[in-house]
Amino acid sequence: MEVKSSAGMSRRTVLIAAAAAGPALALGRAQAAALPKSAVAYQDTPKDGKDCKGCNPFIPPSSCKLVTGTISPNGWCKLWVAKG
Repeated sequence: MEVKSSAGMSRRTVLIAAAAAGPALALGRAQAAALPKSAVAYQDTPKDGKDCKGCNPFIPPSSCKLVTGTISPNGWCKLWVAKG
């Protein structure tokens, strides 16, 4: 028995769509979700001792896998993740 949602989409359709999205997500976060600076509260100065040069997605000298545009090594944004 196929269960339909109120939008008229079956559970099976949703599961198939989710499975198809897997390869797109495997391309990497950088390609799938590069965001503008304004969306991540980017600033050209460090915050609480955290800066872009200490962030995992930072690409020296001035790029980021997650944020578009020129990135200062001394900058910071909401997506900051420690290098590990």
